[in-house]
Amino acid sequence: MVFSSIPFLFFFFVIFLIAYYLVPKKIKNYVLLAFSLIFYAWGEPIYVFLLILSSYLGYYLTLKIAKEKDKKKYLIIAIIVNILVLGFFKYADFLIQIINYLFRVNIGSLNLSLPIGISFFTFQIMSYIIDVYRDEVKAEKNFFDFLTYVSMFPQLIAGPIVRYETITSELHNRKVTFNSFSNGLIRFMRGLFKKVLLANNIGLLFTTITSLEPELMSTGLAILGVISFTLQIYFDFSGYSDMAIGMGKMLGFTYLENFNYPYIATSITDFWHRWHISLSTWFKDYLYIPLGGNRCGVLKNIRNILIVWMLTGLWHGASLNFVLWGLYYGIFLILEKFFLKKLIDRLPIYLRHIYTLIIVMFGWVLFAITDFNALGSYLKVLFNIGNIDFVNKAFFYYFKNYFVILTLGIIFSLPISTKVKDLIKKIKYPKLISVLTILIYLLLFLVTISYLVSDTYNPFLYFRF
Repeated sequence: MVFSSIPFLFFFFVIFLIAYYLVPKKIKNYVLLAFSLIFYAWGEPIYVFLLILSSYLGYYLTLKIAKEKDKKKYLIIAIIVNILVLGFFKYADFLIQIINYLFRVNIGSLNLSLPIGISFFTFQIMSYIIDVYRDEVKAEKNFFDFLTYVSMFPQLIAGPIVRYETITSELHNRKVTFNSFSNGLIRFMRGLFKKVLLANNIGLLFTTITSLEPELMSTGLAILGVISFTLQIYFDFSGYSDMAIGMGKMLGFTYLENFNYPYIATSITDFWHRWHISLSTWFKDYLYIPLGGNRCGVLKNIRNILIVWMLTGLWHGASLNFVLWGLYYGIFLILEKFFLKKLIDRLPIYLRHIYTLIIVMFGWVLFAITDFNALGSYLKVLFNIGNIDFVNKAFFYYFKNYFVILTLGIIFSLPISTKVKDLIKKIKYPKLISVLTILIYLLLFLVTISYLVSDTYNPFLYFRF
């Protein structure tokens, strides 16, 4: 079940909200837990037991860390358990492929289906375990409250990665006001509009272009495909994060921001301060700094960066293209840190934006196409290698048909909402603006529902991670 679906919007979430607000405060967590487990089991009933077991092991071992003198032993056990769970379900077949290739053997694949959201909930459990070990939070004594933290359906499937310390007080004592609920609802609606009206429609262009026969391709089409995926993945994932943060507000939880207009970044370093913030800070706090961070020699610092970014790439998927994508960013971050920063800082702001966008957009090619043969073919077209037209009839056809939606995507990937809010504050009739805003949201919601009813293209890209 995805947030941008009719069953979720008109049945699951409505029934949940009614039940959640009817029950007394002391059992709200149990209602949230029950619905979260139903939500997770909707698509994969078997793996809900994996979620519960992983949570219990994390809960039990963390209690041991809090009570026993030999804390480090239990920390190591807990981390190994979580890595093994993640590694077995996500990377077993990938490892088998590597072994088969290196040793010329033919070990059969396990063909395990990937538990949805496993990368997110294992990282949440590990962050909690490490924080208790560091005495930054107290160990949770109630297993059901801990399971509620791990399994909360707003952020369970595709993040943001929520740390226990962020919501520990709200987990036990939270309050929802009319303003927080309405702000949460508005945030949810914005995310829904991003996902359905922008990500789905723009993503359809990328899917179409990458499935074209070679004789129909041109360099212009390949560039158009890169632009479309660049916008699709932003609106897909930031839209999901908006919906998760909005639902959290509606329930009394405050999730930290996960995106901050990454496509206005002026360097790759700046980009990763703005994109998937919960993941980049997780790797920084729980891997990069413990490895020594930048508090060591240059060579070790470079080693640390490469390790972190190789694993960041691998976190996204069990495929060599993700490892390549992670190392690609690691190399650029190293170059900026040790060589390019002063040069970049002296460039005009528009050149810094162009430099960043070119690197990011090329990175999305490495990210999006998992098959190396298909990737090689696409890159040849993209760089006009061989007897390839720069533009052709197919390019003009798709450019004309998608020009409006691509233009809207570019506009809404920029921080125009801040400018709009500033303009609204200057208007003398706030009640009229409120009424117009409500009407606009209702209209967009009706358009969104019409798309959901009539359209079958509704993927969530980050579900596979």
